[in-house]
This record gives sequence, structure tokens and C-alpha cells, in this order.
Amino acid sequence: MVLIAGGSGCSRLRPKPPAQYVYVTAKQTFLRDRVAAVSNRTATVENGDRLEVLDRGRRFVKVQTAKGEQGWIDEKVVATQDVYDEFEKLKQDHKADPVVASAVVRDEVYMHAKPGRDTERFFRLAEGEKLKLLARATLAKPLPPGTRVAKAAPPAATATTANGGVAKGAKGVAAAGASQEEPVPVPPAMEDWWLVRDSKGDTGWLYSRMMDVDAPDAITRYSEGQRIVGSYVLTTVNDPEAGQDDKNIPIYVTVLSPYKAGLTYDFDQVRVFTWNVKKHRYETGYRDRNIEGYLPVDVKMATDPYGKSPTATTPAPTFSYRVLADDAGPVIPNPVTGAIVPGKTVLKTYRLESNLVRRVLPPGTTAPGEAHPEPVSDKKKGAAAKGGKGKKKR
Repeated sequence: MVLIAGGSGCSRLRPKPPAQYVYVTAKQTFLRDRVAAVSNRTATVENGDRLEVLDRGRRFVKVQTAKGEQGWIDEKVVATQDVYDEFEKLKQDHKADPVVASAVVRDEVYMHAKPGRDTERFFRLAEGEKLKLLARATLAKPLPPGTRVAKAAPPAATATTANGGVAKGAKGVAAAGASQEEPVPVPPAMEDWWLVRDSKGDTGWLYSRMMDVDAPDAITRYSEGQRIVGSYVLTTVNDPEAGQDDKNIPIYVTVLSPYKAGLTYDFDQVRVFTWNVKKHRYETGYRDRNIEGYLPVDVKMATDPYGKSPTATTPAPTFSYRVLADDAGPVIPNPVTGAIVPGKTVLKTYRLESNLVRRVLPPGTTAPGEAHPEPVSDKKKGAAAKGGKGKKKR
């Protein structure tokens, strides 16, 4: 009797194992009373719900909801605690990151823990969900199983005669030389991913083609075949005779890029849209093209610390962005994380004074050199190096 009593006492003192949880990844699913072809629904659960694990089967998990409802659920539609913790860490690590742009989800889609289609996914976003963009990554697009990587043949070498003709037997020599050389691999197709934060504060990576940058229709018509990466309001202008209901018209600074994934910069053009109160329409107040620019774009009210006129001492809409310096090394995305980290950059700051955009530079200084995606003539380089005032363009 003493032994029995002692054994039961030990069992009561033994600590209860910690509860285990799984999290619903499906948009919506059901709990069932048994694992069988015919079963009854015991509860409805939705994406993100936490379920306590009661038992485990071969492919199903018996769980309990926060309301006390119990049932079996397919393990394919739940995430483990480790996956949940990974998303929580992502949320905490980037909760203070600046928002570089806003976007809207095109269709229902999952957020991933890391860039890449095969990475863990959890939170499911509804169509039309508003997003805040935090950072971009670019990775090689995965190839379908069994796909062979195409290789480009090297250019054939040819021998020429004194009068410019092809020497006799040169074609055969070129062909033999080409066959001995290793073919040059074709660069892989790339795809872009964005680190995003949704309206609930949840954070994850989203495939760029599943969302659209939130830009007003009034300026998207002027994008000229480029993609608007971000649009920011500098100020507003009152136009009593404007066609729209709101007579306070926003003045925008926008950044644009080609419709191409895998770029080593975020944008290659900056454009300011001012409002013509006489013609009641948007016009281009400033444009900076052929640059390798990086987000974020900083917009604020500020004075010109180098100006001496009364206008310079008055706070005005000011925006800044960084571009790659001409003496910086090549920017190579991290092949694992897809992160794009430029080396040396140049900070460019501009003020909007009425409808004139002026660059803020110390007097007597020359603007630092910048890298360009496309070759620039010496004449244009000299004009750009003068810095100074931004010219109004239309």
C-alpha cells in the first residue's frame, strides 16, 4: 500500500509536458471527428488560427481550437511552431524599417518566410490587400525539373585576307576552334521578391508579380512604358477650376524602372509632376534619367542650408535619394538571400520652389560622379557635373 501511494504521488508531481501548437495555413478548412472517408465536421478554422495538438496520426493531427472545439486536420494545411516563430522574428526584425512604397495585392497569395517559391509560407493575403514595401531581393528563377540550361555558342573566329575577304580554309579553322572552346552559359532568368508588411502588421516576402505599386491614375498615364516603383506627395496646389472634386492637387515625385526583373538597382529615372493651374493638367517639372537609384526616397520640408536668399531660408518640399557612384564596384545580388547592397553611393537632394526644382549643393562644388546603366556622352557628363539648378522639362 505504501508503494502504491508513493507511486501515485510521484505521478501527480511529474511536470506536465508543454503544449504543442500548429497554425492554419489554408484560407479556410474544417476539423473532422474522425480520419475516415465519411466523417462529420466539428469546427471551422481559418488562416493564422492557433490549434493545440492533442494527438498525431499518420497524415493528420488531432487539435483543439481556442474555443475548445476538437477534431482532426490534415498536416498539409498547418504550419509548425518553428515556421510561426520564423515569421514572428521577421516581423520583429523589420518593424522599424522605413516604408519605401505602397502596393496592392492582385490576387490571393501567400507571404513567404524568405525570398523564393520553395520557402515556407504562412499568411494568406486577400485580393486588394494594401501593403507597405520594405525591401527588394532578386533571385534566379527556378527551372522546371529536367530542364537543361541553354548555352550560347562563342562567336566564330575568322581569318581575313589583305583585301578583306575570308581566307581559304578559314571557315574550317573557325569551326574547329569553336568546337574546342567551352560554350558560354546564358545568364539565368531572374525574379524579384519584396519584403512587405500587411494591414495587420504581419511581415513576409511576396513575389513581385503578385502585386501592383499603388500609384494614382492621374500620373500612371505618363509612365511612358516604365514601371512606377514609388510615388510620393511633395505638396498640394489649390486649383479652383480643376476638373476633379478635390481642388487641392497633389504634386508628386516618382521613381520608375524598366519592366525587367533582376536589376541591380531599384529605379533608373526620377520624375517630378507639377500642376499647371492655367491649363489644369500635370506637367514634368524635373526629370533625372539614366541613373542607378536606390530606395528609399526621403520627402520632407526643409530649408536650403547653402542659400542666402529669403527663399532659401523658407522651408520648402525637399526630396532626397541615393544613386550609385561612378567609382563604385559592380553590384552583385547575394545568390542565397537575393539582397542587393550597393557600395559607394551619392546622395542627391532637391527642393521644390514654386514649380522649379533645384538641387541643393554647397556653393562652388562639383556634383560627384554617378554610374549609369547606359553609356553617356562626354557632353552630357559635363552638363551633369555642373549640378546646380534643375531645369524644367516638359
